[in-house]
Amino acid sequence: MLTSFRELRSKLNGAEGWSRLPSFSGYSSPDAEETKSLGENDDSELQPLKQPEDGQRKAPGKLRLVLSITINVVSTVSIVFTNKYIFSNEKLRNCQMAFASYHFFITGLTLWVISQPCCGGFVAKSIPLYRNMHLIVLMAAQVILQNLSLANSSVIFHQLVRLLLTPATALVGFALYRTVIPRASILPMLILIMGVGTIFWFDTRSTNNTAVATSSKGVICAFSGVLASALYTALVGGYQKKLQVSSMQLLLNQAPVSATLLLCMVPFLDAPAATTELSPSLYLAIFASGFFACLVNVSQFAVIDAVGPVSSTVIGHLKTCTIVGLGWYLSGQPIANQSIAGLALTLLGMGLYMTAVLKNRR
Repeated sequence: MLTSFRELRSKLNGAEGWSRLPSFSGYSSPDAEETKSLGENDDSELQPLKQPEDGQRKAPGKLRLVLSITINVVSTVSIVFTNKYIFSNEKLRNCQMAFASYHFFITGLTLWVISQPCCGGFVAKSIPLYRNMHLIVLMAAQVILQNLSLANSSVIFHQLVRLLLTPATALVGFALYRTVIPRASILPMLILIMGVGTIFWFDTRSTNNTAVATSSKGVICAFSGVLASALYTALVGGYQKKLQVSSMQLLLNQAPVSATLLLCMVPFLDAPAATTELSPSLYLAIFASGFFACLVNVSQFAVIDAVGPVSSTVIGHLKTCTIVGLGWYLSGQPIANQSIAGLALTLLGMGLYMTAVLKNRR
């Protein structure tokens, strides 16, 4: 009996010792194998479910991009002709600072309303002024220079010069960030520039109206505006990543400060008009201009955020072709066949460029 008890205890100790041995890499219990197979089955079953979610997530993004581009094109075309009508009035031609300040004030107020919890458009985020001041100055400068160019040149010349924004933005991006555009988009960009040059050359040769309407001040402001816009467009994308803010958050920090900065310059640089002498149609145009400016600023940031700075300027060529076409129609000037060919080249270059960029993004 004692012997059998000792044997039983030794067997129990052996079993306990076996359970304390370290597990080998090749050993797996039936429970472990079952758990593993269940995990694999679960993964294989869940994997296909992720694809519809991605598709559902991409669809609103594409719709939002199309909507932003449409709003940007329509509002830009509208504001160019509205501002041209406003600046044709001698009383308002020399009120550039006040006019730009008004635009930024309307934009800032709209963004502030959208950022409120009742609207839920986005959450406002404060950015230190010293980290944002150079962007604010560039933002104000590009708006003022564009307005001065529009006031001292024809609509067609103003918009044709704006087409140089694409190569200028690409050069500034390369100089600052060493960013390069897809190799396949170089030829479309050359076609685009060739189309612009064709329009400009034959349009100015076919009539002297453009040369008369465009002064040396308008030419200087037009090219300076392109440089300021290229610097601003190239810097915005980088600073959004650096400051960890969305396009709306960045614009909300810029617009009120820009409005205040320009308002302080009004007494020194503007020649205020007597508001009692303005017609009701001018009041309506000024109100519409502020509304369009708000749409332009908000939608432009959304487009830059979605497709990048260089591609956003290419989208601007669609606006330019529309504005140039309307400018030809409203001016009553004879249109040379070569100018129409140049417009076709511009549209072709823009389409090929966007196709190359979208393929590269995939």
